[in-house]
Amino acid sequence: MPIFEYACQECGKVFEKLVLGKSSSDLACPHCGSRSVEQKFSAFATAAATPKPSGASCASASG
Repeated sequence: MPIFEYACQECGKVFEKLVLGKSSSDLACPHCGSRSVEQKFSAFATAAATPKPSGASCASASG
C-alpha cells in the first residue's frame, strides 16, 4: 500500500496519505479541508542511512 505525498494548493501544507488502490476521490487537505491538492513526486531512499566502513564484513574472521 503506497503512501503518497501531496501539497495543498490553498494553504500550502504538505501531507502524506495512504492510498488504497487508485481511489483518491476522497482526498482533502487535513489542515484546511480543501480538495485542491496536488500529488508531489517522492522518491524513497534505497541506500543505508549510515555508510558502512570499508572492509566491513558480515562473516566471522575466526575459524
